[in-house]
Amino acid sequence: MKKQLGKKFVPGGVSPALVTPFTKQDEFDEEAYRRLIRFVIDDLGVTGIVPAGSTGEFSSLFFEEQKRVIEVAVDEANGKVDVMAGTGTSGTKRTLEMTKHALDVGADAALIITPYYMKPTQRGLFLHYSKIADKVDMPIMLYQLPALTDVVLPRMVVEDLAVEHENIVGMKCSWGNMAYLMEILERVKPVAPNFKILCGWDEIVFPALAAGVDGCILASANIIGDHWVKIKKLVDSGKLFEARKAEMEIHKITRIIVKTGAAGTKEALNMMGIKVRKPRLPLEIGGSISHELRSELRLELERIGKVKIEPIVALPEEPAKIEERFGQVDVTAETILQNKLLVGEGFFGGDRPEMAHIDLLIGPKDGPVGEAFAKALAMVKDDPSKIEGHEPLLALLETNEAVKPETILIPKVFIRNLRQASMVFGPVQAGVAKAVIQCVKDGFLPEKYVNDLVIIASVFVHPHAVSRNRVYVNNRKATVMAIRKAVENKPDLDFLFESPARHPLKNEP
Repeated sequence: MKKQLGKKFVPGGVSPALVTPFTKQDEFDEEAYRRLIRFVIDDLGVTGIVPAGSTGEFSSLFFEEQKRVIEVAVDEANGKVDVMAGTGTSGTKRTLEMTKHALDVGADAALIITPYYMKPTQRGLFLHYSKIADKVDMPIMLYQLPALTDVVLPRMVVEDLAVEHENIVGMKCSWGNMAYLMEILERVKPVAPNFKILCGWDEIVFPALAAGVDGCILASANIIGDHWVKIKKLVDSGKLFEARKAEMEIHKITRIIVKTGAAGTKEALNMMGIKVRKPRLPLEIGGSISHELRSELRLELERIGKVKIEPIVALPEEPAKIEERFGQVDVTAETILQNKLLVGEGFFGGDRPEMAHIDLLIGPKDGPVGEAFAKALAMVKDDPSKIEGHEPLLALLETNEAVKPETILIPKVFIRNLRQASMVFGPVQAGVAKAVIQCVKDGFLPEKYVNDLVIIASVFVHPHAVSRNRVYVNNRKATVMAIRKAVENKPDLDFLFESPARHPLKNEP
């Protein structure tokens, strides 16, 4: 049976799968939702919106809430863009009721997820969509998201539905499987040329558009819909190189959003000043989106101008006074001057959170640096409260073996959480250790003295640092720089061990 359409609707373009804002009392926040809709339409220039979809947490909405979400979306869009209402549920009867409601309130189409939990057979899937298409005179979009439903729409079912029901006008494919997408394009399009295919997996939008899909429905379009509109225009005009370049600019954001879903999308919007608050349980910030990913997301949004750049904890333009730089280990300027201690400073990484700033002291084990070294380690064991938040640690190799000369790291910034601690006890520790080994290998630290020297390194780790690899590289380079400055700007190491003479230093620390 073929249904004749009462209203013309052609799927395509760029549509955000809208998040659903909630109040502090965990109720649907209509005003925040209206502001979001105005933002994506007026500021981002999207061509459609999708209320009550997966990113909209439809599965966490009460039935009446889902209806109201659709009503508000239709009212606020006011004909400016198409509204594809998410009406899918786990059962046919409830889906039918929700789809009829979407038609009654003026939605342009219904986007219907495959039934989930009770996994239907291929025939069950066909009958589910067929019954709704027969009973509701509105355009219907098939929707599959195997990562959440564990249900795949077989190509044969898609083909049969597209051929037999004129009001089944397209499909949203939220799956990163390009082979499946190509099969749909190859086998369904020829027999149902008006059947439209939309990509719903943010990470593969560019190759999907280049392959011939008609548009996209994306969680990330809440945030970067303007970028997707630009990319689609470039693909449509055959400028694939430019489109690929534009997509790579935002690819890390899409990767994070695919990984974190509604939680990550809401976090990004909140960062951008579009207040949608947090998701409903069981989704949560720090779980569904880790604090590490949240920080990484913010950095990417800052980079493309979506979020105002947070000021980095400023380093002083002039080197800090000696008593300030090494006060944590009770090494004073007088001690350094009198004992000819080697002082070096290294900075690497620009103004990004992964930057590294190293202050270090080099001296014999049987001198003031050795005493400070031993005292710091003793405090860890005997009275850790005195150095809480700045606990020193040895620079170790991956084999858990201490480097030579023995080197201790002391964090400059108070460590408040496990994420900060993992940066210091991970990439910073490894970076400093590798730098010491490199300086011995290159001859800046003579091998004949490696068992007699100790190094105290004061390390800076920004609380917003995200990239562990970049933190490692920057700290390794900054430490090499600091060691070289310490050795090159002072009397050589032979002097430290052989000359008891006291005389003014050539270079002030």
